[in-house]
Amino acid sequence: MKRKSVITCSLMLVVCLVAKMFGYSYSTGFNKINNPLNIEATKDKVAKERSQELLSFADEMIPLGDEKIDYKMKRALKANSFRQVQTLKLHQRAERWFPVIEPVLKAYGIPEDFKYIPLVETGMARGKVSPKGAAGLWQFMPQTAKSYGLKVNSQIDERTNVYLSTVAAAKYLKDLYKVFNSWTLVAAAYNVGEGSLQRQINRQGEDNYFRLKLNRETGRYVYSLISMKEVIEKPEKYGYQINNPRKLLAYQP
Repeated sequence: MKRKSVITCSLMLVVCLVAKMFGYSYSTGFNKINNPLNIEATKDKVAKERSQELLSFADEMIPLGDEKIDYKMKRALKANSFRQVQTLKLHQRAERWFPVIEPVLKAYGIPEDFKYIPLVETGMARGKVSPKGAAGLWQFMPQTAKSYGLKVNSQIDERTNVYLSTVAAAKYLKDLYKVFNSWTLVAAAYNVGEGSLQRQINRQGEDNYFRLKLNRETGRYVYSLISMKEVIEKPEKYGYQINNPRKLLAYQP
C-alpha cells in the first residue's frame, strides 16, 4: 500500500508539473489558462494597442501610453458619445457640408482632418456668433476674416458663406503651417491664436503639442478634434445608430 501511495503521489506530481509547463491550472480541471499565457487577454491587449495606434490627427499619431494623454483622449471620446450628446445633428450637418469643405482643403494641401474644426467650433451651425464676435462655421474674427479676403460689414458677412469661409480657413491654416511645421500645433494655434501659442512654445522651450502646458480649452482641442473624427467615422462604436446614412442628406439646417 505504501509503495502504491508513493507511486500515486509521484504521478500526481508529474502531472502537476506538466500542467504548469503548459500553462494550465490544475485546480480548475485544466480548463482555465493562467494569466501569463491567457490567449484571450493577449488578443484583447493587442486589439486595444492597434485601436490606439489608429488614433491620429492629420497623420500625426497620438502618443498614447502616457497616463495624462490617455485620460484626456478617453474623456474627449466620452464627451462626444451618443450617451452624452444624444443627437444626430452633427452627423446630418457633416453629411451636408463635408462635400463642400473637403475639396477646398484638398486644393490647398490641408489634411482632411481639419474638416472637423467646424464641428468642434460650432456644431456646423452657420449662423453662430461667439461672445467675442467670431462667426460662421470656422469662427473667424472680423479682422482675420478680412485679411483672408472675406467681406465683413453692416451689409454682408461672408463668414457665413461655407465655401468662401472654407477657402479663407484653408489659406489661414496653410500660413500657420509655415510657422509651426506641425499640424497639431496648427490646430492649437487656430484655437488660441498664433501669437499666444508661439509665446508658450518660447517660454516652455517645447514644440510638441502633447507636452505643452496650455489653457484648458486649447489643451483639449486636438483631443476634441480626434474624438469628433472617431464619432463621425465610426458612429456605431459610440452608440449612434445610422441605418441609412443617405437619409441624412435630406437634412436642412
